[in-house]
Amino acid sequence: MRSAAGDASSKPAAPRIPADEQAALNRAWDEAVRANPALFDGPAVSCAGLRRDDPDGLIITWARTTYRLHALRRVPGATAWLPSLFVNVMQPTDDGRLLVVRMSSWTAAPGRWQLPGGSAEPPEDDGLLDTAALRRHAARELAEEIGADTAPDELTLWLVIRDEGGSVGVLFLAPSRPAPFLHERFADLVASETALGRDPELDGITLVRSPAELARLSGPHADYLEPVVRRYAAQRS
Repeated sequence: MRSAAGDASSKPAAPRIPADEQAALNRAWDEAVRANPALFDGPAVSCAGLRRDDPDGLIITWARTTYRLHALRRVPGATAWLPSLFVNVMQPTDDGRLLVVRMSSWTAAPGRWQLPGGSAEPPEDDGLLDTAALRRHAARELAEEIGADTAPDELTLWLVIRDEGGSVGVLFLAPSRPAPFLHERFADLVASETALGRDPELDGITLVRSPAELARLSGPHADYLEPVVRRYAAQRS
């Protein structure tokens, strides 16, 4: 997989937003912030294109945007929005289960079960947003959310998905870890964040072996989660 925006030296451009859609976007964003004051309009990456390069290659064209643009999806008939680009980590345990996490109530997806990870971030200056950069970001997300330090070069590109909203996810497979280790590291992380007066991004983790176990988790699930767990379980059988 490769990521591109024109050529390596070009700066990706955000989409042009018509004046009427910009006004609607501002209203949608203001409404979202009122509902969840923790939202912030930080730098983000959107997927501007996805195409096959060859039978084994995939090119993702990306654009440098901000989180505000994501609110345009809520505007009926909007044409200028772009799907987001995110990374996730498949963290297996030594006994074949897979780690899934639940977002805290203050996040953009309160109570949702998903894989560890988050929205991709734009590179600094004119840096490339390639597989290596996404791998580094995935490793950082795993450390920040779970407390498990994993070297980026230990993550293997596993799958590229598109969710029901059109957003593109790049999934990496981490080395297996003992289940007690993951629970201990997460507990230590929560304790550390709480001691510093910060609310952790996750309020729970669990381990699942199959879609049936996943279905027993109460609350919303990321729409990609069940197919990914099913695929992972099938590959292990």
